[in-house]
Amino acid sequence: MAILNEVKLAKELIKFPSITPIDAGVMKFLEKKLKKLGFKTKIIEFKEKNFKPVKNLYARLGNKGSNFCFAGHLDVVPPGNINDWTVNPFKPSIKKGHLIGRGANDMKSSIAAFVSAVSTFLIKNKNFKGSISLLITGDEEGDAINGTKKVVDYLKKKKEKIDFCLVGEPTNPNKLGEMIKIGRRGSLTGKLTIKGTQGHVAYPHRANNPSTSIIKILNELKNIKFDKGTKNFQPTNLEVTKINIDNNADNVIPGSAEATFNIRFNNKHSSRSIKKRLNKIFRKVSKKNKSIHKIDYRVSGEAFLTKPNSTTFMIRDVVKKITKIKTKLSTTGGTSDARFIRKIAPCLEFGLVGKTMHKVDEAVSLKDLKNLTKIYENILQDYFR
Repeated sequence: MAILNEVKLAKELIKFPSITPIDAGVMKFLEKKLKKLGFKTKIIEFKEKNFKPVKNLYARLGNKGSNFCFAGHLDVVPPGNINDWTVNPFKPSIKKGHLIGRGANDMKSSIAAFVSAVSTFLIKNKNFKGSISLLITGDEEGDAINGTKKVVDYLKKKKEKIDFCLVGEPTNPNKLGEMIKIGRRGSLTGKLTIKGTQGHVAYPHRANNPSTSIIKILNELKNIKFDKGTKNFQPTNLEVTKINIDNNADNVIPGSAEATFNIRFNNKHSSRSIKKRLNKIFRKVSKKNKSIHKIDYRVSGEAFLTKPNSTTFMIRDVVKKITKIKTKLSTTGGTSDARFIRKIAPCLEFGLVGKTMHKVDEAVSLKDLKNLTKIYENILQDYFR
């Protein structure tokens, strides 16, 4: 068995144009690498009506002792205008000590670091008695319907136990070692439609302008003081993201108006409690203005916190030992697949610096990639000690 080089493997993974939810052969490629290390693997494809099928990979080495899982995704966002890049996004290049390519930061390099770290760990621990697994999805950047969410359900049905999971998302704002994510706020999106009565602007008494209701509702929503935050979470915030009144005439009162908003909420709330509060506002304003409201909600995830335990503190100590930086335990940022995995195992997130994710010339520092691999290997050493 040979040690797999993290930079070489990251370059190989980036070459696959696995723009979500397209697999492009990347799962099969990674599966072969893991089989050579001794993993038992399974590529699981999930399908659901109105959504494209997605290939996922679950691999496990060993069937005894604690199961430490690395989780991540091999799908990437589209590169945008390729002419804006200094390299072909799917022909990775090294420039000024950085590996450039789509997925270099988010998060093919972290997966390369997982695999390289495991290969080093196995060579140093030939009589290893525990279990190491990888849960890799192809649907993190997309709808997240046929990815980790369904893999978690599959593992529950199979009674596959994961004792701790580390998700390799790029968690650090500026320097490797700054931040470990131990939870995330929940995310709820609402699409509000107000139906009024169309009419001539000179005869408002014959019409019912829906914009009156929607302005009042949005104003009330923006003035809600949900909370002041908690010890572990920043305050809940609501942002209006779209307002639309489809009307091409200046002398016509429109018949309907639409607005979309998103709420990022902490663990003082649930999506259910938030909906209940909002619905009261919708009903009150609609009744007063004699309009009809319709609301469609989409919940991306509930707020969650992985209460720090001995493994959390061990991982923080390892990160500090390699990077010489005092690592912060944080819940900031958007959603990740940890929101699904936390249902079956305690988990946290630690990966690269996220400055260039989703950007043109997405890049990872080679020094950071090398140190991240060292961190992951040291975590395995300390976890199974």
